[in-house]
Amino acid sequence: MQMGNNICSRYFSVHLVGWESQLLETGFLGIFLCPLWTLSRLPEHTPPSKIVIWGFRWLIFRIMLGAGLIKIRGDRCWRDLTCMYYHYETQPVPNPVAYFMHWSPWWFHQFETLCNHLVELIAPFLIFMGRRMCILNGILQILFQVLLIISGNLSFLNWLTIVPSIACFDDASLAFLFSSKEGGLKDRVLKMQARRAAGERRPLRYGCCIRKAVNASFGVLIAYLSIPVILNLLNSRQVMNTSFNPLRIVNTYGAFGSITKERTEVIIQGTSSLNPNDPTAVWEEYEFKCKPGDLKRRPCLITPYHYRLDWLMWFAAFQTYEQNEWIIHLAGKLLANEEEALSLMAFNPFEGKAPPRWVRGEHFKYKFSQPGGKHAGEGKWWIRKRIGPYFPPVNLQGLKRFYEDRNWPYPAQN
Repeated sequence: MQMGNNICSRYFSVHLVGWESQLLETGFLGIFLCPLWTLSRLPEHTPPSKIVIWGFRWLIFRIMLGAGLIKIRGDRCWRDLTCMYYHYETQPVPNPVAYFMHWSPWWFHQFETLCNHLVELIAPFLIFMGRRMCILNGILQILFQVLLIISGNLSFLNWLTIVPSIACFDDASLAFLFSSKEGGLKDRVLKMQARRAAGERRPLRYGCCIRKAVNASFGVLIAYLSIPVILNLLNSRQVMNTSFNPLRIVNTYGAFGSITKERTEVIIQGTSSLNPNDPTAVWEEYEFKCKPGDLKRRPCLITPYHYRLDWLMWFAAFQTYEQNEWIIHLAGKLLANEEEALSLMAFNPFEGKAPPRWVRGEHFKYKFSQPGGKHAGEGKWWIRKRIGPYFPPVNLQGLKRFYEDRNWPYPAQN
């Protein structure tokens, strides 16, 4: 998907840096979770370091608190408990459940917003209040992420956030997941714990000393890199999804600091007409794999997978094409009928035909149709109203200078 990388990578890196940073940080912590010099499922002499476990807990603390603070400091609707009135309809890529959640009563949406604040602003501090409260936080965070998975297509983000939440549990709280048969993993853990409780000690190995030194150094590194992150959390002008070190080992996070109140979509259309301004020209619509387009198409369910181009079209819809030059790059690819570009689309109206002579972008306001209403009775999940042109009709020849000025390879027409 070279074409997808070309048109999306720069813009994607700006808006999804939090996801990528979280993946890097979680993976970095995972390196230190298990010893490298044994293949045993239960390395008795080198159990996971408490420093690493607390590293994961510190990660989930920052993820949730950062998300909660950026909301309270950002959009007013989070403070007056009305953001969920809009979220399900205006989120990047709604799923079928979001359609029905959107039409919940107003009091339920306010309750949802209040629960969101409790989970993101209050629950993270339970980590530091003893074993039971730490477990309670783990349960709340995992349930919260499951609810987000059910009600939205936020890609792998919610699944990834579950990973550090697991560190809130200890062996005893997770024991029910394992068989208690003689010689099984659970039985071996219990015997190992009994030996430790009895004061039995094993000879200290050279590898264990190295591991302890590495873990201690790791803890000092995490503490040092956390200083600017803490200062950012305390700052009223908090920045979200930012890293203060080039390796992105310890980062600051946040999500949905502001909520769009109306959903707009860019619909890309093509025509074979010689004159794009001819009133009789027939404009046919390209359909993306998941983002709203065809009013009768059911919202998709793709999590934990991700259609990068569909996501970027959401950002482009509430900005201008001048701010998103990649969309003109995409238009050129469609004018050339490039297979790589078309593979990112769900429907090509010119399949088996000559490529379009002109491509344009139209701007529409989209709203969920009301269940049981006229439009829903017609099989429509969405209703839409045209706002105006998003970008004017362009042809391949007219884009040549545009491509050259940006050192983009000029598409060869198929």
